[in-house]
Amino acid sequence: MTFDLEFSEELRAARASGAPIVALESTIIAHGMPYPQNAATARALEDIVRAGGAVPATIAVIAGKLRVGLTAEELDRFARDGRSIAKVSVRDLPFAVAMRRDGATTVASTMRIAAMAGIRVFATGGIGGVHRGAEKTFDISADLTEFARSDVAVVTAGAKAILDLALTLETLETLSVPVIGLGTDRFPAFYSRDSGYAVPMRCETAADIASVMRAKWELGLRGGLVIANPIPEESEMTASEIAPAIAAAIARADARGIAGKDLTPFLLAEIAAVTGGRSLAANIALARNNAAAAAAIAVAYNEGSP
Repeated sequence: MTFDLEFSEELRAARASGAPIVALESTIIAHGMPYPQNAATARALEDIVRAGGAVPATIAVIAGKLRVGLTAEELDRFARDGRSIAKVSVRDLPFAVAMRRDGATTVASTMRIAAMAGIRVFATGGIGGVHRGAEKTFDISADLTEFARSDVAVVTAGAKAILDLALTLETLETLSVPVIGLGTDRFPAFYSRDSGYAVPMRCETAADIASVMRAKWELGLRGGLVIANPIPEESEMTASEIAPAIAAAIARADARGIAGKDLTPFLLAEIAAVTGGRSLAANIALARNNAAAAAAIAVAYNEGSP
């Protein structure tokens, strides 16, 4: 058995030419949104990255192969059959590879595979973090520990609003992960532009972000960076709007005993139902915004690299 990465034809050409590349995850397709909005969003994110001058690399596990770059048919299959495809974090990769399974990669596993492929920039929706009540459940996303290991800058609309954002930021600090606001002093909360917490660092441009990335890794400081990119103002749902929906969704999850990797998809679906689809529209808008920012950062990083 071979565990080598498999690159799509487009990605092989990009690597050969030294083109800037942006990684994209497959969990946002398979588990983050309903069909057909997820299929349309997956195609749109790739198109936005291309329009920004970079090459999109949607990452997934297909029949046990670590795939970097999916075909249009594979994207549509992950969107259509997503709930039957396993959600694969880093701990699950050995099993998925050995058993030749399909897997939708999370933020953590997408970061790991991107780093293996030499891809330095990754656009997602929102990162995972410390869940509310973690002092009892110890439910802390592997996304956070992966930031301490994989040399990838992740463009995100902050951490998901369903989390304990204060503890998430504290954990990132403990792990020595730079959290940089892109044009903002405030840490965004996925649907909302301001979580109520400050970011410790701020950069105004993609070129500045790229400079920080180079400085970090040239100093020998391993691990990733959180690039906090707020949802566009016109698509925002304020904290006061979204908080009741989050509280109701968490209560339903507790009542049904839903936890672990099933919790986030359940909460996102419940919140979308309670908000009449407004949260889904916000999710799509922030993902598109992050893809555009990531493309700009990837281009800037590529231009300054030897």
